[in-house]
Amino acid sequence: MNTPVTVLLSVLPPAAGWAVHAWRLRARLNTARRDPLTGLRTRDGFNRRATVLLKDPRAVVVLADVDRFKQINDMYGHAAGDALLKAIAERLTHYVQGGGVAGRLGGDEFAAVVIDDHGTAGDLLAVLNGVLARPVDGQDPAMRTTVSLDWVRAADFPDDDLSGLLRRADEAMYAVKQARAGLRRAGLGRLFATVTGRRSGRIGARTGAPAVGVAA
Repeated sequence: MNTPVTVLLSVLPPAAGWAVHAWRLRARLNTARRDPLTGLRTRDGFNRRATVLLKDPRAVVVLADVDRFKQINDMYGHAAGDALLKAIAERLTHYVQGGGVAGRLGGDEFAAVVIDDHGTAGDLLAVLNGVLARPVDGQDPAMRTTVSLDWVRAADFPDDDLSGLLRRADEAMYAVKQARAGLRRAGLGRLFATVTGRRSGRIGARTGAPAVGVAA
């Protein structure tokens, strides 16, 4: 005759096995959502966390990419290029620590969402812009580049989801690269034509699209 203790003991091994299996699945999923080079979240992992953060009206979306990255790879080698991407990832992670999230969207393009508690995002990002462009420890000091950085406050575009906000930051970043200004907030100045969420010239965009116009 089975006692309650006997029944419990017979159930424990399968239950423990399923718990271990579930833990392994979560671990694999978390690994899949991490970029193997930089350790940052990949696009999927970033999107999931960023979408949650955007529910806060103080959220700011940041987009950054390395200028002339191909030239660095060609001149100093891919190992140097990888070291540069790792350094940028570490610096961006330090910036968003304590509630924000950073991710590598692909190649030399990075994104972050932070909560701007004090309304000083512009000032902080101006500092970050310089930090991201610092020389990389252990690499040739001559290996210098700049990082184009742009941002948009989610509250300024309440109808936009994460994809839309990234698109706006991407458009404004293109203006930064064109003007070599270094930093510019999305929504101030001319936005460039985009198709399927990419600015003209980006993969996935078609030429000949109408200009978006001037942001309100």
